[in-house]
Amino acid sequence: MKKAKWLFLLSFSIIFLALIVFTFVTNPIDNSQNDSETVNETNEENESNIREENEDQEEEETSEDENTDAPEEKEGTVSDELREVFSGVIENARNLFIRDDLEVVAMGDSLTQGVGDGTENGGYVGILEDNINENNETANFTIDNYGKRGDRTDQLLTRMKSDEISSSVEKADLVLITIGANNVVQVIEDHFTSLSYDDFSPARERYRDELNEILTEVERANPDASIYLIGLYNPFNQYFENIPALAQIMNEWNTVSEEVIEEYPTASFIPINDVFEGNESELLWEEDHFHPNEEGYKQMAKRVLEYIRDEIEE
Repeated sequence: MKKAKWLFLLSFSIIFLALIVFTFVTNPIDNSQNDSETVNETNEENESNIREENEDQEEEETSEDENTDAPEEKEGTVSDELREVFSGVIENARNLFIRDDLEVVAMGDSLTQGVGDGTENGGYVGILEDNINENNETANFTIDNYGKRGDRTDQLLTRMKSDEISSSVEKADLVLITIGANNVVQVIEDHFTSLSYDDFSPARERYRDELNEILTEVERANPDASIYLIGLYNPFNQYFENIPALAQIMNEWNTVSEEVIEEYPTASFIPINDVFEGNESELLWEEDHFHPNEEGYKQMAKRVLEYIRDEIEE
């Protein structure tokens, strides 16, 4: 009996020692403690950083509330860099002496009408008039504006036959035209459910033919008038990101415009795609992200003035 009891105790002791050794080998106490301490220290540091960030944020909010005289930055305003560019419209108009008998006609689509201009001042046309008149005491500069929202080339051709527009063109020294964007929009609307690159080719050739007719009509009515066709920009990426070819399509339509313009000695092409590219969020109207906003029209006015300045000066 005593021998059996002794054997039982010996076996229990061996098993107990084996368990201790196994525990040390598979999960060393020192490393476990170090890891635990490291995690605790990291958590404490993170909690400390969060408390410090919250305290800094509270101090900044308190400082902003107390500083009631500081001007608020309005949502959607342009960067300082863009503001400097926009001020260039006024700088270019300063010391510009306009011919007394100057007649200017603007016709085309919504970009001529000024859709998206929050001031309801006629977009780039109104901005040109205001800046030139405000910076020249003797100037009485006006532009006959025949822009109509939604116009395509075929619709503009029809309107050009009216007595009002044809009479203005006959007397004009300069004719400014924006047209073509709605031709592209029509293709998108007609093939919305299955839009592809090939859908634009026939419409682009019709655009070429009808643009030729527009320029021929202006030239027939007034051979001495200088014609300026303002190019297209690409607002479609915001709606059709899955069709990257749209950027290429807009470039191709601008290329067609330039090719047509080259056939008319009195005509010039004014590019604006580079004005809007990369600046869409600052320069497009927030209600449709398609038309320019006031700042976008300021950019257009600046670019147009660069091209026509030599012709409108005395």
